[in-house]
Amino acid sequence: MPWSGVVDLPREVGHADLAALAGALGDDESELAVRGGAVFCRRLTRVAAPAHRTSQPLERSALVTGGTGALGAEVARWLVARGARHLVLASRRGPAAPGAAELAAELAERGASVSVVACDVADRAQLAELLDSWPAEHPLTTVVHTAGVLDDGVIDRLTPERFERVFRPKVAAAWHLHELTKDHDLVDFVLFSSFVGTVGPAGQANYAAANSSLDALAAHRRALGLSGTSIAWGLWQGPGIADRDGVERQLAARGLRAMDPRRAIQVMDQVIDRDETAVVVVDVDWSSFATELVGTRSAPLLAELLPAEETAPGRSARAAADTDVRERLAGLPATERAYSLTELVRTTVAAVLGYTDIGSVESGRSFQEIGFDSLTALRLRNRLGAATGLQLPATLVFDYPTPASVAELVHSELFGEDTGTYESGTYESGTGEGVDDAGLKRIIDRIPLASLRRAGLVGALLELADTAPVVEQVDSAAPTSAIDSMDMADLIRAAYGRTDASDQSEGPTS
Repeated sequence: MPWSGVVDLPREVGHADLAALAGALGDDESELAVRGGAVFCRRLTRVAAPAHRTSQPLERSALVTGGTGALGAEVARWLVARGARHLVLASRRGPAAPGAAELAAELAERGASVSVVACDVADRAQLAELLDSWPAEHPLTTVVHTAGVLDDGVIDRLTPERFERVFRPKVAAAWHLHELTKDHDLVDFVLFSSFVGTVGPAGQANYAAANSSLDALAAHRRALGLSGTSIAWGLWQGPGIADRDGVERQLAARGLRAMDPRRAIQVMDQVIDRDETAVVVVDVDWSSFATELVGTRSAPLLAELLPAEETAPGRSARAAADTDVRERLAGLPATERAYSLTELVRTTVAAVLGYTDIGSVESGRSFQEIGFDSLTALRLRNRLGAATGLQLPATLVFDYPTPASVAELVHSELFGEDTGTYESGTYESGTGEGVDDAGLKRIIDRIPLASLRRAGLVGALLELADTAPVVEQVDSAAPTSAIDSMDMADLIRAAYGRTDASDQSEGPTS
């Protein structure tokens, strides 16, 4: 497969740079930076808390953007606890924001003077006016920029206007803060970034780019000899920009857990004391989260966070999964093997959608009908890739629109064009060669009764059991009631028209 990815080259590219890049293209890395004949790649690594806390507080005067929001309020409390005695909480609504008066009163009780002001920080003129009016007796020493909005969507629906809506309050405002305060003697310039900018999930390209810009601004300030720290936060519990549309539940299923705000904000002490430029603060199950990144550009990012045996994003893990699936299914008859793969796909679909019962996932029903979107489509592709070791296409659910057709693809990739065919979302075994009675019973036993009814097979089962004449003599509601009272073993006996030697009980009659 040809290499694809992102390469960041220096302004002037030399022969040593090109040679180094050529040597790196055969690796699993897909995000590379070339500098001075050396190739760099991204990695997340754990950091320890400082051995000793500094005794210096955060000085006396601070500006908090988005100061009346959920994040800004927690920052304000933290600043006061850290020693700040004059706070300006800026937001577009200012004193009119819900809870603003109560927050100001709370902080005042803790000994701080607080001003809540209406200021669109993305408007350079408004911000300049605010800073020009800053009280001389409280020189500005700390800036914390928490403002931001979401406008999620798949890449082909992200218009320039939607990028602007996200970039303006986060990036434009941060740049204005940088330019208008760079002559101040700031102790801390803290930017609230997001884990989204680090891992780049599907559906949030504009938000990821905006947060990456904040990380870059912090590095830029450091290069100028100024203070600058960008904190890429994970999800916070409670009200906020992520508190909508079941976001917490969806992310928790991917291993990304919501953090208690008051506990999360305590980490800022460690971040500030470490004097970091860019740091990620997130509560995450790395093994589960790594599964979500399999096959994506961000997969190698977690290599140093996972035990060697759990390096799912790597080639070795894909090969191991491939081998495991092949060995486990190779000895089965073709029909059972195909059915097992269909069950694997259905189980994975159920897990992605948060279903506890795969009976809710019909193999012949389209992913669009089931409720898939671009994010769940990517998760399905990644999870199936991790389970099978296959490099599945990013357009999987669009090219193969049902669980049955995806199972057919997986079967073909693992075993080639073997016996048996899939048609119209249902596996057709032809004459049934390659599967014995016991195998067929096991297959029938796993089919949900609702699926048999929707497929129009109930009548055929009853005819095979020679029960149709009896059914016809009763009320029209009786067949459904009788069938509903059958368990799967009864249906199998009805289909075969006999009882098993191990179970001589008769099937139900109407």
